[in-house]
Amino acid sequence: MPLDQELLDILRCPETRQTLTVADEVMVADLNKRIGEGTLTTRAGEKIEEPIDGALVREDGKYAYVVRDDIPEMLIDLAIALES
Repeated sequence: MPLDQELLDILRCPETRQTLTVADEVMVADLNKRIGEGTLTTRAGEKIEEPIDGALVREDGKYAYVVRDDIPEMLIDLAIALES
């Protein structure tokens, strides 16, 4: 997920304005595994069906925003809850 560092420096969580970091490969693999199992949903409750290329994790680690084709999906309802 080669997002430009300049873009990462200005992107913020649309809900809290917290900074975001790029999810590591282990987290992305885990999220894709959960997608394959049909257990990963967005904050709005919609099932995520397509694998993701990456994710941007909120500073507090509670939510991540999906990245597909190098484009972050920065909508609050599309966020993925990372805590159970």
